[in-house]
Amino acid sequence: MATSQTLFGLTFAVLLGVSTVTHAQETGVFEDRVLKDADGTEAKYVLFKPAGAGKALEGKKIPLILFLHGSGETGTDGKKQATVGLGPVVKKQAATFPAYVVFAQSHKRNWRAGSTDANRALRMVDDLCKEAPIDTNRIYLTGLSMGGYGTWSLAAAEPKRWAAIVPVCGGGNPTDVAKFKDIPCWCFHGDKDTAVKVEKSREMIEALKKVESDPKYTEYPGVGHNSWDKAYGTPELFPWLFAQKRTELK
Repeated sequence: MATSQTLFGLTFAVLLGVSTVTHAQETGVFEDRVLKDADGTEAKYVLFKPAGAGKALEGKKIPLILFLHGSGETGTDGKKQATVGLGPVVKKQAATFPAYVVFAQSHKRNWRAGSTDANRALRMVDDLCKEAPIDTNRIYLTGLSMGGYGTWSLAAAEPKRWAAIVPVCGGGNPTDVAKFKDIPCWCFHGDKDTAVKVEKSREMIEALKKVESDPKYTEYPGVGHNSWDKAYGTPELFPWLFAQKRTELK
């Protein structure tokens, strides 16, 4: 009988249109990187490169995810942002996870659109699109807690950039939702969250519905602030995410 990991890999292989045989001897890797700001300031970050990115997938366009961490991973070490939330999930599925993932790190505890941290993360995405065979119609945005706020904010600021968003236990401005109502969205929150009240996600989802959007929303009964382990561990999440595709380029 096929294992869940095998089925996971097969699902993504079908979505990408590649054979799992080409992945047999390879696995994805986490690569430490450095981005230099215009003033020469260096920003360390982590890039996950999927299995076969340089060989088996040559000539293929590959999806990309930008992950925004929570306030606890703020810093300049360039590593801890990949150890919480999405990072551990990608690590467990390194052999089959089919997308590049940019793990940017906030230096000033601020992912709001227009902030230095947010602009730097977007530059990382833009630079990678010039370097690697990225499918620019399949660039996704997700984040948890502070990164959840950043996800809502960047969706409103640059709605034509994202194929889908996954905000986790964050909040946003309900008056902004008309700007990104056409972006597929799956939001997660725990109803016992005392750090970011669940009402923050509820009001965003209700606002989206009022502008005739159709967001997906999962609320976990009895779960506190850490709803991200359950969210990123949802078996249906990534097949759903990678099925989303923008139809109009920016």
